[in-house]
Amino acid sequence: MHKIFSFTGARKIVFGNGSFQQLPEHIRELQAKRPLIVLDKQLAATGMKEQVVELLKKSGMDCQIFDKVDPEPKISLADEGAKLALKAKCDIIVGIGGGSAMDVAKAIAVLAANKGKAVDYLGLNKVPGPGLPSIMIPTTAGTGSEVTFTSVFVRPDLKRKEGMNSPFLYPDLALLDPLLTVSLPPGPTASTGIDALCHAIESYTSINASPISELLSLEAIALISENLRTAVHDGTNIAAREKMLLGSLYAGLGLANAGVTAVHSLSYPLGGRYGIPHGLANTVLLPHVMSFNISGAQEKFVDIAEAMGEMVEGLPLREAAYLAVEAVNALVEDCGIQTNLEDLGISEDDFEEMAKIAMTVARPLANNPRQVTLEDAVAIYEDAF
Repeated sequence: MHKIFSFTGARKIVFGNGSFQQLPEHIRELQAKRPLIVLDKQLAATGMKEQVVELLKKSGMDCQIFDKVDPEPKISLADEGAKLALKAKCDIIVGIGGGSAMDVAKAIAVLAANKGKAVDYLGLNKVPGPGLPSIMIPTTAGTGSEVTFTSVFVRPDLKRKEGMNSPFLYPDLALLDPLLTVSLPPGPTASTGIDALCHAIESYTSINASPISELLSLEAIALISENLRTAVHDGTNIAAREKMLLGSLYAGLGLANAGVTAVHSLSYPLGGRYGIPHGLANTVLLPHVMSFNISGAQEKFVDIAEAMGEMVEGLPLREAAYLAVEAVNALVEDCGIQTNLEDLGISEDDFEEMAKIAMTVARPLANNPRQVTLEDAVAIYEDAF
């Protein structure tokens, strides 16, 4: 071990079936009493809004609801939510839902305390100081946003996605209750699950991986590949849901510390330009970027194949490494996810422009185990077509 490494994450993590019911106590523990609850539209419509209001009311707590979040949130939502938080004198932000709701909630927390516009804080370390206390509660085993320092938004004016990245975005508490993921339909269970796998594989192969992040990323790969099929096809299986949420958490911690790689750079234009959901965009590109990256990290891809249950013993290194790609393809197929850009309505004529946008998403490309040129990016899109 020759390099210096650090490890950070949410200040506190609480995990377990039924842990959501302790939300009022956790709010009080953070010395707050008037939460702004941030939800995405679909989740709010399932009765979650009423459930939260009732839970807080029982313990004598009032709350304000902000339930306008879309799957690929526009940056204006962060400003709108912060305005509401200030107007209602909220003293804590609670994000409940998938990555979009949590990303918006994290941004609202820093905006409500630091003022300014969300667009001022895009990029790395632009947030000037701590935000309001925040609690993140995932309802999908997917993004790991509950333990990361990133919020990603669509900028409709530029037709692209951009991220806010700052240690001040780390939540004070990540509250993970597997029971909240049980009602997630098969389609979103599959695409968010592969998204989590993508985070685990990318953070494991990142050139910035550390011994701690590698441990978490590899365990995440094993948990997700063992349990995703069951979670998709038998959503009420609590054991599978628990392990998926744990895998997603580990993958989130891995990515927060090691960073993601080229899959994320290449998937940004799919979300920003075409509105393709983040998990699905990553799923389509993952096997193609893995194939491209194998020559830069053969041993690591052998580890991934092994973690996914492939028999690698006695095989030549390159052949064993390619089993990782086959294992991912099999998992995606078994979960019934669309697997090419053509099916998603993306035009080959746009590849050059998409590649140019992808090349501006520089941090993940810098983490990639193999250098990616503009021509490489175009070629990966062609392979994924």
